[in-house]
Amino acid sequence: MTPPTIGRLRVDGATLHYEVRGEGPLLLLIPGGTGGAASFDDVADDLAADRTVVSYDPRGLSRSPLDDPEAPQHVARHADDALRLLDLLSPEAPARVAGCSSGAIVALHLLATHPERVERVVAHEPPVVEVLPDAAEHRAMLARVQDTFRREGLMPAAAVFAAGLRPSGAALTVTPATPATPPTTGLTPRAAARVERTMADMPYFLGRIVPGFMAYTPDVERLAALSDRLVLAGGADSRGELPHRCAAFLAERLGAEFVRFPGGHTGLSTHPAEFGELLYKLLGG
Repeated sequence: MTPPTIGRLRVDGATLHYEVRGEGPLLLLIPGGTGGAASFDDVADDLAADRTVVSYDPRGLSRSPLDDPEAPQHVARHADDALRLLDLLSPEAPARVAGCSSGAIVALHLLATHPERVERVVAHEPPVVEVLPDAAEHRAMLARVQDTFRREGLMPAAAVFAAGLRPSGAALTVTPATPATPPTTGLTPRAAARVERTMADMPYFLGRIVPGFMAYTPDVERLAALSDRLVLAGGADSRGELPHRCAAFLAERLGAEFVRFPGGHTGLSTHPAEFGELLYKLLGG
């Protein structure tokens, strides 16, 4: 693994940590969940074979601190952060963009609002629940998550959230003794640090990113006009799960391409080689 060049970018209300690999046309990788830039570690080098690959920690996560830790989070502000990175690192040419989960929502907004800066987008399982015909049911689930978080804490709320992402009627086994911090014994220092950052970011993700992002309504009319630049994707193993349903339904409404990636919602982590190879092809590699 080639060590990336590390950069820091000051944006409105935060300082972004970003990582650069390779040379050539720009590819911006927008992570989802609590993964941050590290979630692309296993694919970034291969993607950088003939282009400049940039990954980053979104504001408030890991190494991208907020000026105000209590500030509410909105998709538009996160998309503006992505735009600032494009303007810094590819000021004269549009970039290709790939996003996963909440990062895919950011990528959709970036395409809709600044199409002149985006050449192509691959959006893997954006949980845009507001496009679904049963959106009200999922709004109620998200409200339960936040209520559980306030009353009972992080792990019970995470269990409610995980259950809400499963297909209707699917069983979910929850172990009450799940530790708040998973063991890192036996991991490399890099992997252990990634686990620790992921768990440290969970309260922010569940309490700020989830409610702000999953209430987002994409501009369907605008995205339909740009559908030739957009690939929506879902995991081969996550059919029926909420993020997969959102991606497939949105692709149908837009008339956009829909592609199945190896693995499930976290296929980037569980099947990195196959995931990266397909992503490379879809981005025009």
